[in-house]
Amino acid sequence: MARSLDGLVLAPVADQAPGQVGTGTRFTYHEKDGGIWAEYAGGDIVRGRLVGTRQGDRLDFRYVQLGQDGTTSGGHCVSVVVELSDGRLRLEETWEWESRPGRGTSVVEQLERTGHAVRTPHGGRAG
Repeated sequence: MARSLDGLVLAPVADQAPGQVGTGTRFTYHEKDGGIWAEYAGGDIVRGRLVGTRQGDRLDFRYVQLGQDGTTSGGHCVSVVVELSDGRLRLEETWEWESRPGRGTSVVEQLERTGHAVRTPHGGRAG
């Protein structure tokens, strides 16, 4: 059975283009009865939301976000859930804007808790 994303915090492993999600963005996931949703913020993103469905290790969702520059954007993403050798989860994503031109791929990984700090996927510290 696939591990739940409910309550997990994930972060991108690399920056995207300016004005998009980056290593400073944090996603907090929720999951129930095949539904998946998350809130995200940080870096160039003031606030974002995603909502969709999960079937096994495949997520299919729409997202919308507000950037620091005051623009709003939305799109569609399909992600595959992968369990890493250390037990953390990774989402390998293929996304496409629906409100503007652009598409690409990205990777977000579950953050580890170590004491009071959160370790980023590259060993840095946040919050």
